[in-house]
Amino acid sequence: MSKILSEITPELQDFIKEQKIFFVGTAAQEGRVNVSPKGHDTLRVLGPNKLVWLNLTGSGNETAAHLLQHDRMTIMFCAFDGKPLILRLYGHANIYHERDDEFKKYMSLFEENTGSRQIIELEVDMVQTSCGYAVPLMDFKEERGMLNSWSQKQGKARIESYWEEKNTKSIDGFETKILGD
Repeated sequence: MSKILSEITPELQDFIKEQKIFFVGTAAQEGRVNVSPKGHDTLRVLGPNKLVWLNLTGSGNETAAHLLQHDRMTIMFCAFDGKPLILRLYGHANIYHERDDEFKKYMSLFEENTGSRQIIELEVDMVQTSCGYAVPLMDFKEERGMLNSWSQKQGKARIESYWEEKNTKSIDGFETKILGD
């Protein structure tokens, strides 16, 4: 039923491109494990063992806090239509902010977004597929535009104030370094 692969095959890259949602899992040494749904056109596969995703401003910043302590991360995709499949990408991640050269380099892969918070680069060391037979069939209706509308309305200065208020520490009190060291 499940397969372990050493890289993202071209077929799996095609599968990833078609997905409307993915889930990111991270954990620090202690505290809560975080699983976060991600949407919009925010993920790019750069090769058989590398991808980046644009992390947009949200109410928390758990992924950043966790990656500063332990760089391990899992990204999961589920087929909600078509052939059943669950795809997990395991690896080690780096997190980049606007102040980093890598952020500027990777940002060119995405549409400009006022809410752009970080870019996460994942070096994939294991790929796992499984059947997905229990994942329900669901129809995609449309993207929610609320996050992008909210961030545009806020503007960059108010977004940075929001980061200071809501995104500098995780729910367990770990630093995120969103505003620098």
